[in-house]
Amino acid sequence: MKKILSFLLIIALLAGCFTFAGAESFPEKDLIILYTGDVHCAIDKGWGYAGLYAMKEALAKDHDVLLVDSGDHLSGETPGMLTRGSAIIEIMNTLGYDAVTLGNHEFGYGPDRLAELAGMANFPYVCCNYLKEGEPVFAPYVIKEAGSKKVAFIGVTTPLSLMSAVPKYYQNDQGEYIYDLMGDQTGEKLCAAVQKSVDEATAEGADYVILLAHLGNNDSCRPYTYADVISGTTGITAVVDGHSHDIDQIRMKNKDGKEVVRTACATQMENIGALTITADGKVSSELFPWATASFSAPELLGLDNPTETTVEEVLKRLNEQTSQVIMRIPVDLLRMDPGIRDENGNPIPIDYSTETNLQALVADAYQASSGGADFTLTAASSVRDEIHAGDLSMGDVLRVLPYSNTLTLAECTGQQVLDALEWGAHSLPGIFGGFLEVSGLTYEVNPTIPSPCVQDDQNRLDHIDGNMARRVGNVLVNGVPLDPEKTYKVCMTSYLFEGGYGYSMFEGCTALLQDMAADNEALINYLKSLPDGALQERYGDPYGDGRIVAVGENRAE
Repeated sequence: MKKILSFLLIIALLAGCFTFAGAESFPEKDLIILYTGDVHCAIDKGWGYAGLYAMKEALAKDHDVLLVDSGDHLSGETPGMLTRGSAIIEIMNTLGYDAVTLGNHEFGYGPDRLAELAGMANFPYVCCNYLKEGEPVFAPYVIKEAGSKKVAFIGVTTPLSLMSAVPKYYQNDQGEYIYDLMGDQTGEKLCAAVQKSVDEATAEGADYVILLAHLGNNDSCRPYTYADVISGTTGITAVVDGHSHDIDQIRMKNKDGKEVVRTACATQMENIGALTITADGKVSSELFPWATASFSAPELLGLDNPTETTVEEVLKRLNEQTSQVIMRIPVDLLRMDPGIRDENGNPIPIDYSTETNLQALVADAYQASSGGADFTLTAASSVRDEIHAGDLSMGDVLRVLPYSNTLTLAECTGQQVLDALEWGAHSLPGIFGGFLEVSGLTYEVNPTIPSPCVQDDQNRLDHIDGNMARRVGNVLVNGVPLDPEKTYKVCMTSYLFEGGYGYSMFEGCTALLQDMAADNEALINYLKSLPDGALQERYGDPYGDGRIVAVGENRAE
């Protein structure tokens, strides 16, 4: 009921019915820190950036208001991909953000483009653990004044971010990392970086210290979760977090036993987060959910403001490129479980841990464009959306494969492939964006066996412990057991071949063909090549066709 009332209150506010002056939940001169996170270029979904603008302007009539973002805004959907992030900066500039930090997807364009985009921004990027040759790339923090309050915003991003980036972008010519996110096996380096910035900001006169974080709460994020950092530091007032797309509003104790507020707002503008610091210093958090999926706030409320104008201009430019209908699709091609919902009624993505018909289709499309590969490996998280039955446009394809990764045909030994499959399964039963989907190959995986994969300080595969059993077995290439000693022609994206997601085993492999078709181009060509009825026949089962089989008992090695 409280969420429904908050929703209706904001609707009335944005429609101009009344302001919050004297409203009990926002006493006059309290500081309201509005925040976004994991927007992933969803510029007109949920609240939309125009709805955020209207909310900020309305609240600022009677309150001190600051606006921040916890990362993952530059890529993820068509507006980011087609402009390599510049359209997002263009829109965010209209909002007057006070501080923004880096999510893992900010690293996908490489450090040079990231620097260019930051230079286009009218707001500061902050990150205390992003270093080049030992020196901070961006300021670790910024202090903002709001009324009589001085608030420090310290940026921090998960060290796993570099595992999600193409390694060569962040290495020198000798293959050595010159960029660093301060990762290690314990998380102590990250906590030390955060603590240093907390101490410096406090010494500089900050009354409150807000950690603007892209850390998350998933087990696969350890030892860099928000809980790891809060419990390993002192002096943080609150953590505005992202990365795991959750909505958990938490209070937990720091290293000194003092309470810290942690807040997050899910993804794609489903919520706008609000961190409130009252005049007497009390700190609380809440979310303003956009409660209908049928309409966005700008669409339903008819918003007309500078941000909406910019969004419409961007969408008009992009629509000319993406509206072309390619073909009609007769079956739903999914990455979500069609039969299960979470406790909030939301669909559950399953393709980061198992097979789906969409992932099988994409892998087959790569195989068809591979130039004679024995089989194809592809990381599950290259697929970002679903395809539903009906007309398929270029925009739909770009939402599914927004990064335009090119394909590589490489020579790899069977052993390297076995190591790659093992690394892809190392996080099970947890999710891992680098989980390997396949074409021309099948395998079994037993997540009850402890993973033998050993990671290095960059969270890449260092080696596989030879004294432990492997999770992956019964690997077949077109029905024939894979030979560890044999050399195979393997198709994969350039991102995977160059070590993305920690796939270090491909270093030294010979690239036979590089910069072949882009992944989205390969998908379009494959779809067009299929005979009538083939989509329904080959990909009608949302759970795929048995390429990846989970087994539940330990196998003798």
